Amino acid sequence: MRLEQADPRRLIAESYRIEGIGAPECRSIFLDWAIGLPPEVNTRRALKRLLAEYALQNPDHPMTAVLRAGLDDAPVARRRGGAGGRRN
Repeated sequence: MRLEQADPRRLIAESYRIEGIGAPECRSIFLDWAIGLPPEVNTRRALKRLLAEYALQNPDHPMTAVLRAGLDDAPVARRRGGAGGRRN
């Protein structure tokens, strides 16, 4: 996958250029990136491509941590309705 496909609006690239950016701002940029990604782009492949491009040079950058977290599996949803949901 080309970098232009993984980050078509260059949001992730620009986040690495912002001095003093923190984790909350990186999460907000990430959400905007994810929502704006074209439907034909595989999100997981795009994340891997972005990490390959930026993570080695910027291992301690908050966006690197956000991109890595994006690759984590989502937690399993559990239903807590009914009497069991009201007790806890």
